[in-house]
Amino acid sequence: MIEAAIDDEIWKSGEPCEESSRDAVALNSVSLRYGNGKAAGSPTDVLGSVQLHIREGEFVCILGPSGCGKTSLLKLVAGYEKPTEGEVKLYDQPHPGPNPKVGVVFQHANLFPWLSVNRNVQFGLKMLGLKRAERSHIAAETLNQVGLSAAASLLPHQLSGGMKQRAAIARALAANPALLLMDEPFAALDAITRESLQYLLRKLWLETGKTIVFITHDVEEALLLGSRLIVMKGGPGRIEIDMPNRLNRASEPFAFARQHLRYGETREQLLKALRPAGQSWQD
Repeated sequence: MIEAAIDDEIWKSGEPCEESSRDAVALNSVSLRYGNGKAAGSPTDVLGSVQLHIREGEFVCILGPSGCGKTSLLKLVAGYEKPTEGEVKLYDQPHPGPNPKVGVVFQHANLFPWLSVNRNVQFGLKMLGLKRAERSHIAAETLNQVGLSAAASLLPHQLSGGMKQRAAIARALAANPALLLMDEPFAALDAITRESLQYLLRKLWLETGKTIVFITHDVEEALLLGSRLIVMKGGPGRIEIDMPNRLNRASEPFAFARQHLRYGETREQLLKALRPAGQSWQD
């Protein structure tokens, strides 16, 4: 009973982690349509009038079935796509295209195979015009941050899957983006490697205060990492649930969510929202 009372106090105490009142990302009535209906059949409505504001310092996990528009939404925030209708803003400014303030990590590491880990991390810094000594210093610091200092001289084919993703995260972090976008970055990894990178990412978030938008199909991953949870539905893509994650608090250790008495209840709430209409999965 004492444990239950403590858990309820934690549950009622509000937002799990502190963040700014300033928007890092604002999607105002954003719709996205592919195709014009002339040569390739009818146009496809991918996103329909999405309204989403993400505050500085939030760790937003986006869940949803395949084809609901999660990655398309991320591409809009990254500046890789432009909305058919509505507007996308970063830090209260129009967002015309890719921006050094935004780092992106994909499901596959996409490292340059002919460059060492160190030079992969330096690549974006070189494109930004930084001098060699400064690039080298930043790369060394960032690789140390993700635990890859010993692998700096290795080529991508010499790395494990987890090490490749660490290198991809380091490459994104090296440019010191204010906003980090991640599209299922741990989906292809084994369970042990995945959890170690989840721990690393949460630690980096707490240490740096960066805003993170993280796409995943894994409800448990979202509960372990996110300060805010969003569930999307398709036809066209829309936001079905948008809620704070009171199981993930900055003052608590990693994986505290699993120990919370409300873990099962919250997990079931998210799973229910993700199931196709009419399915209970309890037969």
